[in-house]
Amino acid sequence: MAGHNLHTWTGGWGTVTYWNALVAVLELHGKGTFFDERLDDADKFPIAAAARFGHVSVGPDDDLVTSKLPALHFYQLALPSPKPKPGVDFNAAAAKRGDELFSGKANCNSCHHEPLWTEPGWNDHTPAEMRIDSFQLDRSPDGKYRTMNLAGLFIRERGLFMNPANKGRFYHDGRFATLLDVVDSYNARFGLGLSAQEEQDLVEYLKSL
Repeated sequence: MAGHNLHTWTGGWGTVTYWNALVAVLELHGKGTFFDERLDDADKFPIAAAARFGHVSVGPDDDLVTSKLPALHFYQLALPSPKPKPGVDFNAAAAKRGDELFSGKANCNSCHHEPLWTEPGWNDHTPAEMRIDSFQLDRSPDGKYRTMNLAGLFIRERGLFMNPANKGRFYHDGRFATLLDVVDSYNARFGLGLSAQEEQDLVEYLKSL
């Protein structure tokens, strides 16, 4: 999460600092303050608007959440991404070929800029730019998808440290079962002309990040 803007799957929900406050106050029912007037939109967020979830406030002497948010944020940004092992988590020779594709023919680096693996600056895109439906975006404040950080993809691909039912399930709404499905979708949507071998090489490179 360090070094780039927007952390939630749709950029409109903001950075991890926003989500920390939302979860602490609205979901964990901590005694604190949370403000987001966008939740007043009764057409898009009827439950939140009715409950005035965007206007939770307590006095400073009673607030048990807000003072803890900076330290939590510092801790989260200090967590390093897990590192994959060659020959265990990915094929090194294929990943090397995939590296060339990532910045070349596949054009992934146009959005997933190394070494952040997302865009420095405003990393948010419309469904039209991504040539995909707006199903999930229709439930977000700004109707856009963020460019995801790609580090640690090998964990989800292999299903490490998770319920087996959650293995894979890539993309913003988990619609793709494997990384190969993701690459295949981009190949079709953007007419990249990747061969089956090139798609697999790109997958191995993604697992090496």
